[in-house]
Amino acid sequence: MIRGCFRFSLIASASCQRGAFPSVDHHFTVSPRRNHSETSESRTSLEPTLKSYDELPGNWRNNWFNAFTFWRNNDIKNTHNVMLNNFNKYGPIYRERIGYYNSVNIINPEDAAILFRAEGIFPERLKMRAWMAYRDFRKENYGVLLKSGEDWKKNRLILNKALFTPQITQKFVPLLNEVALDFVSMTYKEIEKSGRGKWTIDLSNDLFKFALESICHILYGERLDILQGHQNDASQRFIDSIPMMFKSTTPMLYIPPGLLKSINSKVWQDHIGSWDIIFAHANNCIQKSYRQIQKGLKEDRTYPGVLADLLLQDMLPLEDIRASITEIMAGAVDTTSTTLLWTMYELAKNPHIQENLRSEVVEANEKAGGDSLQMLKLLPLLRATLKETLRLHPVAISLQRYISEDIVLQNYHIPSGTLVQLGLYAMGRNSKVFSDPGRYNPERWLTPGRTNFRHLSFGFGPRQCIGRRIAEMEMLIFLIHMLQNFKIETSRTADVKATFDLILIPENPIILALKPIK
Repeated sequence: MIRGCFRFSLIASASCQRGAFPSVDHHFTVSPRRNHSETSESRTSLEPTLKSYDELPGNWRNNWFNAFTFWRNNDIKNTHNVMLNNFNKYGPIYRERIGYYNSVNIINPEDAAILFRAEGIFPERLKMRAWMAYRDFRKENYGVLLKSGEDWKKNRLILNKALFTPQITQKFVPLLNEVALDFVSMTYKEIEKSGRGKWTIDLSNDLFKFALESICHILYGERLDILQGHQNDASQRFIDSIPMMFKSTTPMLYIPPGLLKSINSKVWQDHIGSWDIIFAHANNCIQKSYRQIQKGLKEDRTYPGVLADLLLQDMLPLEDIRASITEIMAGAVDTTSTTLLWTMYELAKNPHIQENLRSEVVEANEKAGGDSLQMLKLLPLLRATLKETLRLHPVAISLQRYISEDIVLQNYHIPSGTLVQLGLYAMGRNSKVFSDPGRYNPERWLTPGRTNFRHLSFGFGPRQCIGRRIAEMEMLIFLIHMLQNFKIETSRTADVKATFDLILIPENPIILALKPIK
Protein backbone atom coordinates (compact mmCIF):
# COMPACT_ATOMS: atom_id res chain seq x y z
CA MET A 1 0.00 0.00 0.00
CA ILE A 2 3.58 2.24 -0.97
CA ARG A 3 3.36 0.69 -3.36
CA GLY A 4 4.18 1.92 -1.24
CA CYS A 5 4.72 -1.03 -1.53
CA PHE A 6 2.93 -0.13 0.40
CA ARG A 7 5.04 -2.69 1.40
CA PHE A 8 6.35 -1.58 6.51
CA SER A 9 5.20 -5.85 14.00
CA LEU A 10 7.84 -6.77 16.31
CA ILE A 11 8.81 -6.10 19.90
CA ALA A 12 10.13 -2.72 20.95
CA SER A 13 12.57 -2.52 23.81
CA ALA A 14 11.25 -1.44 27.20
CA SER A 15 12.62 2.04 26.67
CA CYS A 16 10.59 2.21 23.46
CA GLN A 17 7.36 1.62 25.42
CA ARG A 18 6.86 -2.14 25.18
CA GLY A 19 3.36 -2.91 24.00
CA ALA A 20 3.03 0.34 22.07
CA PHE A 21 3.96 -1.35 18.81
CA PRO A 22 2.24 -4.33 17.18
CA SER A 23 3.68 -7.84 17.21
CA VAL A 24 5.12 -9.80 14.32
CA ASP A 25 3.99 -13.02 12.65
CA HIS A 26 6.74 -15.28 14.00
CA HIS A 27 7.59 -16.89 17.35
CA PHE A 28 11.31 -16.25 17.37
CA THR A 29 12.81 -15.88 20.84
CA VAL A 30 14.87 -12.73 21.07
CA SER A 31 17.98 -13.16 23.16
CA PRO A 32 19.37 -10.35 25.32
CA ARG A 33 21.23 -7.56 23.58
CA ARG A 34 25.02 -7.62 23.61
CA ASN A 35 26.33 -5.49 26.45
CA HIS A 36 27.83 -2.26 25.14
CA SER A 37 30.50 -2.42 27.82
CA GLU A 38 31.85 -5.68 26.39
CA THR A 39 35.30 -4.92 25.03
CA SER A 40 36.61 -5.97 21.65
CA GLU A 41 39.35 -7.87 23.55
CA SER A 42 36.86 -10.01 25.48
CA ARG A 43 34.78 -10.51 22.35
CA THR A 44 37.84 -11.70 20.47
CA SER A 45 38.67 -14.15 23.24
CA LEU A 46 35.22 -15.64 22.86
CA GLU A 47 35.46 -15.65 19.08
CA PRO A 48 39.16 -16.09 18.19
CA THR A 49 38.47 -16.34 14.45
CA LEU A 50 36.41 -13.15 14.28
CA LYS A 51 37.15 -11.29 11.04
CA SER A 52 37.25 -7.54 10.56
CA TYR A 53 34.82 -5.34 8.64
CA ASP A 54 37.44 -4.74 5.94
CA GLU A 55 37.77 -8.49 5.36
CA LEU A 56 34.19 -8.77 4.17
CA PRO A 57 33.89 -10.20 0.65
CA GLY A 58 32.41 -8.06 -2.10
CA ASN A 59 33.20 -5.36 -4.61
CA TRP A 60 33.34 -2.36 -2.27
CA ARG A 61 36.74 -0.71 -2.77
CA ASN A 62 36.07 1.23 -6.01
CA ASN A 63 32.80 2.91 -5.13
CA TRP A 64 32.62 5.57 -7.88
CA PHE A 65 33.88 3.23 -10.57
CA ASN A 66 31.24 0.79 -9.36
CA ALA A 67 28.63 3.51 -9.73
CA PHE A 68 29.78 4.24 -13.29
CA THR A 69 29.64 0.59 -14.39
CA PHE A 70 26.34 0.07 -12.55
CA TRP A 71 24.86 2.98 -14.50
CA ARG A 72 26.51 2.07 -17.82
CA ASN A 73 25.25 -1.54 -17.68
CA ASN A 74 21.75 -0.39 -16.71
CA ASP A 75 21.96 -2.62 -13.63
CA ILE A 76 19.60 -0.27 -11.81
CA LYS A 77 16.64 -1.96 -13.51
CA ASN A 78 18.12 -5.32 -12.58
CA THR A 79 19.20 -4.56 -9.00
CA HIS A 80 17.25 -7.53 -7.59
CA ASN A 81 19.11 -10.02 -9.82
CA VAL A 82 22.45 -8.28 -9.24
CA MET A 83 21.96 -8.82 -5.51
CA LEU A 84 20.92 -12.45 -6.08
CA ASN A 85 24.02 -13.05 -8.21
CA ASN A 86 26.24 -11.45 -5.57
CA PHE A 87 24.94 -13.80 -2.89
CA ASN A 88 25.64 -16.73 -5.22
CA LYS A 89 29.15 -15.37 -5.78
CA TYR A 90 30.18 -14.21 -2.29
CA GLY A 91 28.03 -16.31 0.03
CA PRO A 92 25.52 -15.32 2.75
CA ILE A 93 27.17 -11.96 3.49
CA TYR A 94 28.95 -9.37 1.37
CA ARG A 95 29.82 -5.70 1.42
CA GLU A 96 28.89 -3.29 -1.35
CA ARG A 97 29.73 0.31 -2.25
CA ILE A 98 28.14 2.05 -5.23
CA GLY A 99 28.66 5.81 -5.21
CA TYR A 100 27.73 7.00 -1.72
CA TYR A 101 25.63 3.88 -1.13
CA ASN A 102 27.53 1.65 1.32
CA SER A 103 26.00 -1.46 2.86
CA VAL A 104 26.52 -4.96 4.23
CA ASN A 105 24.07 -7.41 2.65
CA ILE A 106 22.79 -10.56 4.35
CA ILE A 107 20.40 -13.35 3.33
CA ASN A 108 19.93 -15.75 6.28
CA PRO A 109 16.88 -15.41 8.59
CA GLU A 110 19.13 -16.07 11.60
CA ASP A 111 21.21 -13.03 10.68
CA ALA A 112 17.99 -11.02 10.29
CA ALA A 113 17.23 -11.83 13.93
CA ILE A 114 20.63 -10.45 14.96
CA LEU A 115 20.01 -7.36 12.84
CA PHE A 116 16.70 -6.74 14.61
CA ARG A 117 18.30 -6.93 18.05
CA ALA A 118 20.73 -4.19 17.01
CA GLU A 119 18.25 -1.71 15.52
CA GLY A 120 18.06 0.38 18.70
CA ILE A 121 15.17 2.36 20.19
CA PHE A 122 15.06 4.73 17.20
CA PRO A 123 15.34 2.34 14.21
CA GLU A 124 16.51 3.81 10.92
CA ARG A 125 15.91 2.40 7.44
CA LEU A 126 17.76 3.44 4.30
CA LYS A 127 17.52 7.21 4.08
CA MET A 128 15.44 8.26 1.07
CA ARG A 129 17.62 11.23 0.20
CA ALA A 130 15.68 11.99 -2.97
CA TRP A 131 12.42 12.33 -1.03
CA MET A 132 14.11 14.45 1.59
CA ALA A 133 15.62 16.64 -1.13
CA TYR A 134 12.16 17.31 -2.58
CA ARG A 135 10.76 18.34 0.79
CA ASP A 136 13.73 20.58 1.47
CA PHE A 137 13.35 22.12 -2.02
CA ARG A 138 9.60 22.78 -1.59
CA LYS A 139 9.87 23.51 2.16
CA GLU A 140 7.53 20.65 3.01
CA ASN A 141 7.54 18.86 6.36
CA TYR A 142 8.94 15.36 6.75
CA GLY A 143 6.36 12.68 7.49
CA VAL A 144 6.82 9.68 9.77
CA LEU A 145 8.59 7.74 7.01
CA LEU A 146 11.41 10.30 6.86
CA LYS A 147 11.57 11.47 10.47
CA SER A 148 14.09 10.12 12.97
CA GLY A 149 14.83 10.09 16.69
CA GLU A 150 12.39 11.35 19.32
CA ASP A 151 10.37 13.26 16.72
CA TRP A 152 9.81 10.04 14.76
CA LYS A 153 8.88 8.10 17.91
CA LYS A 154 6.29 10.68 19.00
CA ASN A 155 4.64 10.75 15.58
CA ARG A 156 4.77 6.98 15.15
CA LEU A 157 3.14 6.20 18.50
CA ILE A 158 0.24 8.53 17.72
CA LEU A 159 -0.16 7.20 14.18
CA ASN A 160 -0.08 3.61 15.43
CA LYS A 161 -3.27 4.30 17.41
CA ALA A 162 -4.94 5.60 14.26
CA LEU A 163 -3.71 2.89 11.89
CA PHE A 164 -2.62 -0.26 13.74
CA THR A 165 -4.77 -1.13 16.73
CA PRO A 166 -7.43 -3.86 16.29
CA GLN A 167 -10.12 -1.48 17.57
CA ILE A 168 -9.36 0.91 14.71
CA THR A 169 -8.55 -1.50 11.88
CA GLN A 170 -11.84 -3.36 12.27
CA LYS A 171 -13.54 -0.07 11.35
CA PHE A 172 -11.79 -0.23 7.97
CA VAL A 173 -13.64 -3.44 6.97
CA PRO A 174 -16.98 -1.93 5.83
CA LEU A 175 -15.15 0.82 3.94
CA LEU A 176 -12.98 -1.67 2.06
CA ASN A 177 -15.95 -3.98 1.46
CA GLU A 178 -17.78 -1.13 -0.21
CA VAL A 179 -14.90 -0.41 -2.59
CA ALA A 180 -14.29 -4.10 -3.37
CA LEU A 181 -17.97 -4.61 -4.22
CA ASP A 182 -17.77 -1.66 -6.60
CA PHE A 183 -14.81 -3.33 -8.32
CA VAL A 184 -16.84 -6.54 -8.66
CA SER A 185 -19.74 -4.55 -10.13
CA MET A 186 -17.39 -2.81 -12.57
CA THR A 187 -15.96 -6.18 -13.63
CA TYR A 188 -19.42 -7.60 -14.38
CA LYS A 189 -20.22 -4.54 -16.50
CA GLU A 190 -16.98 -4.94 -18.46
CA ILE A 191 -17.72 -8.63 -19.04
CA GLU A 192 -21.17 -7.77 -20.35
CA LYS A 193 -19.74 -5.05 -22.62
CA SER A 194 -17.19 -7.47 -24.07
CA GLY A 195 -19.89 -9.83 -25.39
CA ARG A 196 -17.49 -12.76 -24.90
CA GLY A 197 -18.41 -13.85 -21.41
CA LYS A 198 -15.12 -12.66 -19.93
CA TRP A 199 -13.04 -9.53 -19.43
CA THR A 200 -9.51 -9.81 -20.79
CA ILE A 201 -7.23 -6.97 -19.77
CA ASP A 202 -4.04 -5.72 -18.16
CA LEU A 203 -5.57 -4.87 -14.78
CA SER A 204 -2.71 -2.71 -13.51
CA ASN A 205 -4.46 0.65 -13.99
CA ASP A 206 -7.79 -0.63 -12.63
CA LEU A 207 -6.05 -2.08 -9.58
CA PHE A 208 -4.34 1.30 -9.07
CA LYS A 209 -7.79 2.88 -9.06
CA PHE A 210 -9.06 0.31 -6.57
CA ALA A 211 -6.08 0.95 -4.29
CA LEU A 212 -6.45 4.74 -4.53
CA GLU A 213 -10.20 4.57 -3.91
CA SER A 214 -9.59 2.29 -0.91
CA ILE A 215 -6.89 4.37 0.74
CA CYS A 216 -8.81 7.62 0.25
CA HIS A 217 -11.92 6.06 1.77
CA ILE A 218 -9.90 5.04 4.85
CA LEU A 219 -7.76 8.17 5.18
CA TYR A 220 -10.41 10.78 4.41
CA GLY A 221 -13.71 8.95 4.86
CA GLU A 222 -14.58 10.03 1.32
CA ARG A 223 -15.04 8.25 -2.00
CA LEU A 224 -13.46 9.47 -5.25
CA ASP A 225 -15.93 7.35 -7.27
CA ILE A 226 -13.27 6.48 -9.84
CA LEU A 227 -14.61 2.91 -10.08
CA GLN A 228 -18.05 4.15 -11.11
CA GLY A 229 -17.03 5.13 -14.63
CA HIS A 230 -16.66 8.79 -13.68
CA GLN A 231 -13.76 10.52 -15.41
CA ASN A 232 -11.42 11.93 -12.79
CA ASP A 233 -8.38 13.51 -14.43
CA ALA A 234 -6.83 14.57 -11.11
CA SER A 235 -6.94 11.02 -9.77
CA GLN A 236 -5.48 9.61 -12.96
CA ARG A 237 -2.64 12.14 -12.83
CA PHE A 238 -1.98 11.02 -9.27
CA ILE A 239 -1.93 7.36 -10.36
CA ASP A 240 0.46 8.17 -13.20
CA SER A 241 2.71 10.20 -10.92
CA ILE A 242 3.43 7.33 -8.50
CA PRO A 243 5.45 5.14 -10.93
CA MET A 244 7.34 8.23 -12.09
CA MET A 245 8.17 9.15 -8.50
CA PHE A 246 9.57 5.65 -7.86
CA LYS A 247 11.40 5.54 -11.18
CA SER A 248 13.10 8.91 -10.59
CA THR A 249 14.00 7.96 -7.01
CA THR A 250 16.02 4.89 -8.04
CA PRO A 251 19.05 6.66 -9.61
CA MET A 252 19.28 8.93 -6.55
CA LEU A 253 19.96 5.92 -4.35
CA TYR A 254 23.47 6.03 -5.83
CA ILE A 255 23.88 9.59 -7.17
CA PRO A 256 23.53 12.57 -4.80
CA PRO A 257 20.23 14.40 -5.46
CA GLY A 258 22.06 17.70 -5.04
CA LEU A 259 24.24 16.91 -8.04
CA LEU A 260 21.25 16.13 -10.26
CA LYS A 261 19.50 19.23 -8.96
CA SER A 262 22.54 21.43 -9.73
CA ILE A 263 22.49 20.41 -13.41
CA ASN A 264 18.67 20.39 -13.50
CA SER A 265 18.72 16.86 -14.91
CA LYS A 266 15.62 15.20 -16.33
CA VAL A 267 15.63 12.77 -13.41
CA TRP A 268 15.41 15.69 -10.97
CA GLN A 269 12.70 17.41 -13.02
CA ASP A 270 10.65 14.21 -13.18
CA HIS A 271 11.05 13.71 -9.45
CA ILE A 272 9.93 17.22 -8.57
CA GLY A 273 7.02 17.07 -11.02
CA SER A 274 5.72 13.74 -9.72
CA TRP A 275 5.89 14.77 -6.06
CA ASP A 276 4.17 18.08 -6.90
CA ILE A 277 1.21 16.13 -8.28
CA ILE A 278 1.17 13.76 -5.29
CA PHE A 279 1.17 16.63 -2.78
CA ALA A 280 -1.42 18.59 -4.74
CA HIS A 281 -3.82 15.64 -4.84
CA ALA A 282 -3.32 14.91 -1.15
CA ASN A 283 -3.78 18.60 -0.28
CA ASN A 284 -7.13 18.72 -2.10
CA CYS A 285 -8.36 15.65 -0.21
CA ILE A 286 -7.07 16.95 3.13
CA GLN A 287 -8.56 20.43 2.69
CA LYS A 288 -11.96 19.00 1.71
CA SER A 289 -11.99 16.71 4.73
CA TYR A 290 -10.78 19.51 7.05
CA ARG A 291 -13.58 21.83 5.88
CA GLN A 292 -16.16 19.14 6.56
CA ILE A 293 -14.78 18.59 10.06
CA GLN A 294 -14.95 22.34 10.78
CA LYS A 295 -18.60 22.36 9.65
CA GLY A 296 -19.38 19.31 11.76
CA LEU A 297 -20.41 17.29 8.72
CA LYS A 298 -18.59 14.17 9.94
CA GLU A 299 -19.79 14.12 13.53
CA ASP A 300 -22.64 11.71 12.81
CA ARG A 301 -20.44 9.12 11.10
CA THR A 302 -19.42 5.90 12.83
CA TYR A 303 -15.89 6.28 11.46
CA PRO A 304 -14.97 9.57 9.74
CA GLY A 305 -11.53 8.46 8.45
CA VAL A 306 -7.96 8.51 9.71
CA LEU A 307 -7.43 12.21 9.00
CA ALA A 308 -10.50 13.28 10.95
CA ASP A 309 -9.54 10.92 13.76
CA LEU A 310 -6.08 12.49 14.00
CA LEU A 311 -7.41 16.05 13.80
CA LEU A 312 -9.99 15.39 16.50
CA GLN A 313 -7.31 13.88 18.75
CA ASP A 314 -5.38 17.16 18.40
CA MET A 315 -2.10 15.46 19.36
CA LEU A 316 -0.05 16.35 16.27
CA PRO A 317 0.39 19.64 14.38
CA LEU A 318 -1.64 19.81 11.18
CA GLU A 319 1.53 20.03 9.06
CA ASP A 320 2.90 16.80 10.59
CA ILE A 321 -0.40 15.05 9.95
CA ARG A 322 -0.48 16.36 6.41
CA ALA A 323 3.07 15.19 5.69
CA SER A 324 2.49 11.66 7.03
CA ILE A 325 -0.92 11.27 5.36
CA THR A 326 0.64 12.25 2.03
CA GLU A 327 3.42 9.69 2.44
CA ILE A 328 0.93 6.96 3.37
CA MET A 329 -1.25 7.82 0.40
CA ALA A 330 1.70 7.73 -1.98
CA GLY A 331 2.97 4.46 -0.55
CA ALA A 332 -0.40 2.74 -0.49
CA VAL A 333 -1.35 2.72 -4.15
CA ASP A 334 1.44 1.13 -6.14
CA THR A 335 2.59 -1.43 -3.57
CA THR A 336 -0.86 -2.87 -2.87
CA SER A 337 -2.05 -2.88 -6.47
CA THR A 338 1.16 -4.51 -7.71
CA THR A 339 0.99 -7.26 -5.06
CA LEU A 340 -2.63 -7.95 -6.04
CA LEU A 341 -1.63 -8.15 -9.70
CA TRP A 342 1.17 -10.66 -8.95
CA THR A 343 -1.21 -12.69 -6.76
CA MET A 344 -3.91 -12.90 -9.43
CA TYR A 345 -1.27 -13.87 -11.98
CA GLU A 346 0.01 -16.69 -9.78
CA LEU A 347 -3.53 -17.93 -9.09
CA ALA A 348 -4.26 -17.91 -12.82
CA LYS A 349 -1.16 -20.08 -13.39
CA ASN A 350 -2.09 -22.38 -10.51
CA PRO A 351 -5.84 -23.11 -10.85
CA HIS A 352 -5.74 -25.85 -8.18
CA ILE A 353 -4.58 -23.27 -5.61
CA GLN A 354 -7.27 -20.89 -6.81
CA GLU A 355 -9.93 -23.58 -6.29
CA ASN A 356 -8.64 -24.42 -2.81
CA LEU A 357 -8.82 -20.74 -1.90
CA ARG A 358 -12.32 -20.43 -3.30
CA SER A 359 -13.45 -23.39 -1.17
CA GLU A 360 -11.87 -21.81 1.92
CA VAL A 361 -13.63 -18.50 1.24
CA VAL A 362 -17.03 -20.18 0.74
CA GLU A 363 -16.64 -22.22 3.94
CA ALA A 364 -15.46 -19.19 5.94
CA ASN A 365 -18.42 -17.15 4.69
CA GLU A 366 -20.84 -19.87 5.85
CA LYS A 367 -19.20 -20.16 9.28
CA ALA A 368 -19.13 -16.38 9.76
CA GLY A 369 -22.73 -15.96 8.63
CA GLY A 370 -21.69 -13.25 6.18
CA ASP A 371 -19.87 -11.23 8.87
CA SER A 372 -16.81 -9.92 7.02
CA LEU A 373 -14.85 -9.16 10.18
CA GLN A 374 -15.30 -12.69 11.51
CA MET A 375 -14.64 -14.13 8.08
CA LEU A 376 -11.19 -12.55 7.96
CA LYS A 377 -10.19 -14.71 10.96
CA LEU A 378 -11.03 -17.94 9.11
CA LEU A 379 -8.76 -17.68 6.07
CA PRO A 380 -5.31 -19.14 6.86
CA LEU A 381 -4.65 -20.29 3.29
CA LEU A 382 -5.56 -16.90 1.80
CA ARG A 383 -3.23 -15.15 4.25
CA ALA A 384 -0.53 -17.67 3.37
CA THR A 385 -1.12 -16.93 -0.31
CA LEU A 386 -0.28 -13.26 0.19
CA LYS A 387 2.88 -14.26 2.06
CA GLU A 388 3.84 -16.57 -0.79
CA THR A 389 3.29 -13.82 -3.37
CA LEU A 390 5.48 -11.47 -1.35
CA ARG A 391 8.16 -14.17 -1.06
CA LEU A 392 8.47 -14.48 -4.85
CA HIS A 393 7.49 -10.92 -5.72
CA PRO A 394 8.41 -8.67 -2.77
CA VAL A 395 7.52 -5.03 -3.19
CA ALA A 396 10.92 -4.00 -1.87
CA ILE A 397 13.93 -6.14 -2.73
CA SER A 398 15.62 -5.57 0.64
CA LEU A 399 14.97 -4.57 4.24
CA GLN A 400 17.50 -2.20 5.81
CA ARG A 401 18.60 -0.98 9.21
CA TYR A 402 21.41 1.23 10.43
CA ILE A 403 22.64 -0.78 13.41
CA SER A 404 22.95 1.00 16.76
CA GLU A 405 25.70 -1.24 18.17
CA ASP A 406 28.54 -3.47 17.02
CA ILE A 407 27.38 -6.94 15.98
CA VAL A 408 28.82 -10.15 14.56
CA LEU A 409 27.36 -11.60 11.37
CA GLN A 410 28.77 -14.75 9.78
CA ASN A 411 31.83 -14.28 12.02
CA TYR A 412 32.52 -10.76 10.70
CA HIS A 413 32.63 -7.73 12.97
CA ILE A 414 30.11 -5.12 11.78
CA PRO A 415 30.57 -1.70 13.43
CA SER A 416 27.79 0.42 14.85
CA GLY A 417 26.23 2.80 12.32
CA THR A 418 26.62 0.43 9.36
CA LEU A 419 23.71 0.07 6.93
CA VAL A 420 22.83 -3.65 6.90
CA GLN A 421 20.22 -4.92 4.48
CA LEU A 422 18.47 -8.25 4.24
CA GLY A 423 17.97 -9.37 0.63
CA LEU A 424 14.26 -10.23 0.58
CA TYR A 425 14.14 -11.09 -3.13
CA ALA A 426 17.27 -13.24 -2.89
CA MET A 427 16.15 -14.95 0.33
CA GLY A 428 12.83 -15.88 -1.27
CA ARG A 429 14.74 -17.71 -3.99
CA ASN A 430 17.28 -19.41 -1.72
CA SER A 431 16.86 -23.21 -1.50
CA LYS A 432 18.61 -23.21 1.90
CA VAL A 433 15.82 -21.06 3.28
CA PHE A 434 12.83 -22.28 1.24
CA SER A 435 12.48 -25.78 -0.17
CA ASP A 436 11.72 -25.80 -3.91
CA PRO A 437 11.81 -21.97 -3.98
CA GLY A 438 10.70 -21.68 -7.60
CA ARG A 439 7.33 -23.29 -6.86
CA TYR A 440 4.37 -21.14 -5.83
CA ASN A 441 3.24 -23.02 -2.72
CA PRO A 442 1.22 -21.05 -0.12
CA GLU A 443 0.93 -24.09 2.14
CA ARG A 444 4.61 -23.76 3.05
CA TRP A 445 3.54 -20.94 5.40
CA LEU A 446 1.09 -23.16 7.30
CA THR A 447 3.80 -25.31 8.91
CA PRO A 448 4.31 -24.08 12.51
CA GLY A 449 7.81 -23.01 13.51
CA ARG A 450 9.30 -22.89 10.01
CA THR A 451 8.60 -19.28 9.10
CA ASN A 452 10.71 -17.39 11.67
CA PHE A 453 12.13 -14.20 10.14
CA ARG A 454 11.15 -15.33 6.65
CA HIS A 455 8.10 -13.12 6.08
CA LEU A 456 9.53 -9.62 6.38
CA SER A 457 8.11 -7.88 3.32
CA PHE A 458 6.45 -5.26 5.52
CA GLY A 459 9.57 -4.87 7.63
CA PHE A 460 9.85 -5.58 11.34
CA GLY A 461 9.85 -3.85 14.67
CA PRO A 462 8.55 -0.39 15.48
CA ARG A 463 9.74 0.91 12.11
CA GLN A 464 7.83 -1.61 10.00
CA CYS A 465 5.45 -0.34 7.31
CA ILE A 466 2.96 2.08 8.87
CA GLY A 467 0.34 0.98 6.32
CA ARG A 468 0.78 -2.76 6.87
CA ARG A 469 -2.61 -3.46 8.47
CA ILE A 470 -4.48 -1.45 5.86
CA ALA A 471 -2.63 -3.19 3.03
CA GLU A 472 -3.20 -6.70 4.39
CA MET A 473 -6.89 -6.09 5.02
CA GLU A 474 -7.37 -4.37 1.67
CA MET A 475 -5.81 -7.26 -0.26
CA LEU A 476 -7.66 -9.96 1.70
CA ILE A 477 -11.05 -8.33 1.20
CA PHE A 478 -10.41 -7.74 -2.50
CA LEU A 479 -9.39 -11.36 -3.09
CA ILE A 480 -12.37 -12.68 -1.10
CA HIS A 481 -14.81 -10.89 -3.39
CA MET A 482 -12.95 -11.74 -6.59
CA LEU A 483 -12.71 -15.44 -5.70
CA GLN A 484 -16.40 -15.54 -4.83
CA ASN A 485 -17.38 -14.09 -8.19
CA PHE A 486 -14.77 -14.86 -10.85
CA LYS A 487 -12.35 -17.40 -12.20
CA ILE A 488 -8.97 -15.86 -12.98
CA GLU A 489 -7.21 -17.14 -16.09
CA THR A 490 -4.17 -16.31 -18.21
CA SER A 491 -2.95 -17.55 -21.57
CA ARG A 492 0.67 -16.70 -20.74
CA THR A 493 2.81 -19.78 -20.22
CA ALA A 494 6.23 -18.17 -19.69
CA ASP A 495 6.90 -16.43 -16.37
CA VAL A 496 6.68 -12.65 -16.35
CA LYS A 497 9.97 -11.17 -15.22
CA ALA A 498 10.28 -8.28 -12.81
CA THR A 499 12.04 -4.97 -13.23
CA PHE A 500 13.26 -2.65 -10.47
CA ASP A 501 11.89 0.90 -10.19
CA LEU A 502 12.51 1.31 -6.44
CA ILE A 503 9.90 -1.43 -6.10
CA LEU A 504 9.54 -4.61 -8.17
CA ILE A 505 6.99 -4.36 -10.96
CA PRO A 506 6.21 -6.62 -13.94
CA GLU A 507 8.59 -6.05 -16.83
CA ASN A 508 5.77 -6.66 -19.33
CA PRO A 509 1.99 -6.29 -19.04
CA ILE A 510 0.20 -9.16 -17.30
CA ILE A 511 -2.95 -10.00 -19.25
CA LEU A 512 -5.65 -11.74 -17.26
CA ALA A 513 -9.14 -12.98 -18.11
CA LEU A 514 -11.94 -12.75 -15.53
CA LYS A 515 -14.92 -15.08 -16.04
CA PRO A 516 -18.05 -15.22 -13.87
CA ILE A 517 -18.46 -18.35 -11.76
CA LYS A 518 -21.59 -20.12 -12.97
